[in-house]
Amino acid sequence: MAKAVFHKGQRVYVKPVATWAVVEHVNPQWVKGVEEPLRVTYDAGLGRDFHAHELAAEERGPDKPDLIETENWRVLRAVNRLSADGRDPRHPFPGTYPVVVTDEKDWGGWRVPMAEYDRDPLRIEHQSRVVANALRLMRVARELTEFAQDYPHETPGQLQDLAKQAEMLLTAIYHEPAPKMDSAVAAE
Repeated sequence: MAKAVFHKGQRVYVKPVATWAVVEHVNPQWVKGVEEPLRVTYDAGLGRDFHAHELAAEERGPDKPDLIETENWRVLRAVNRLSADGRDPRHPFPGTYPVVVTDEKDWGGWRVPMAEYDRDPLRIEHQSRVVANALRLMRVARELTEFAQDYPHETPGQLQDLAKQAEMLLTAIYHEPAPKMDSAVAAE
């Protein structure tokens, strides 16, 4: 007899593929007259079903701190070496483009192709500031939510509404499964 080890929407490490994925479906195999399923497999959107021994749950706990506690994202300027328009006066920072770095080594993070930056540099500069400050906004949302939960009677109604919105945003970030790719997009 088998019981489900993972649940739908849970982020797991798929050992045979060596990648992280989200459990899209839990597939129990039932037999008539038996109260529990004989076998449970998990569809992680990678082309086949996996057994529990092929998956590992994401570790959360006191020894693994939360992303918004440990990371500090920031915007760095990278030189636009290949751009013929490096001195283009439309660019807010001529000859460079923004890179949002998410690690101490200053190389992991958010980048845009040069052609996209050249098309609308002000928009990309704005997006880089939004991405770089996303963790700070998450911290504010979490603090607001915790305050409203700790002091429900002292929190004004408008602040309660904002706290509910902040809680919904944090839930969407932490608990909603990744969107499923369209088959037409996946074929490209």
